Amino acid sequence: MNDQQTIALVTGANRGIGKAFVEALMGQGVTKIYATARTLSSLPDFGSDRVVPLALDVHNPASIKAAAEQAKDINLLINNAGVLSFGDILSVSDDDLRRNFDVNFYGVLSMAREFVPVLENSGGGRIVNILTLLSLASMPGLAAYNASKAAAWSLNMSLRATLANRGINVHGVFPGAVDTDMLAGVEMPKTAPEAVAKAVLDGLAEGKEDIFPDPMSQDVYAAWSQDHKAVEKQFSQM
Repeated sequence: MNDQQTIALVTGANRGIGKAFVEALMGQGVTKIYATARTLSSLPDFGSDRVVPLALDVHNPASIKAAAEQAKDINLLINNAGVLSFGDILSVSDDDLRRNFDVNFYGVLSMAREFVPVLENSGGGRIVNILTLLSLASMPGLAAYNASKAAAWSLNMSLRATLANRGINVHGVFPGAVDTDMLAGVEMPKTAPEAVAKAVLDGLAEGKEDIFPDPMSQDVYAAWSQDHKAVEKQFSQM
């Protein structure tokens, strides 16, 4: 990734990993970064004219289309926006299930459909989809999130195959627990979002398709690769 030629768009840039991505890209000297959020007032002041605030709701196809009309010059798309609902598969509400799929799966799909032509017009580029370890093995209390992110992992692989000969690389990121508002109140070891963002950008520079950006994700993936049923049983007790 040539930083001086990179023009990026980051969804969910108002906090957490998305905010950390914008700051990490700034630190690498990226030419321009579209920092997006549902409401512009929620975005922090990044203190640089290289950061372009952009309203974008990945749950709204019209909003995505409007963003694609404005951000016509990107060559790096980071699909970070996501939601998480608590509840097991028998008790989680239909509304929560739909909300998780609308954002975590259909949001990524809609972004790809609108922005692939933009990336092609830019001469190619990269799509980075922020997934989760729970794409691989489910925690029962996060059933809607698990399912939507597992579907997004499958979508990620479909996109990779579809775009393989169109000059667009597709990367999946599988973080473990990250210290963001999404997991506020959940007591477990967490990685700082800044460390995750840096590891992802390092992975892109190394050409990794699947990126495990923190110690938890690396350890779990190693165990999953050896015996995925053992990891499934371990996660089922969490």
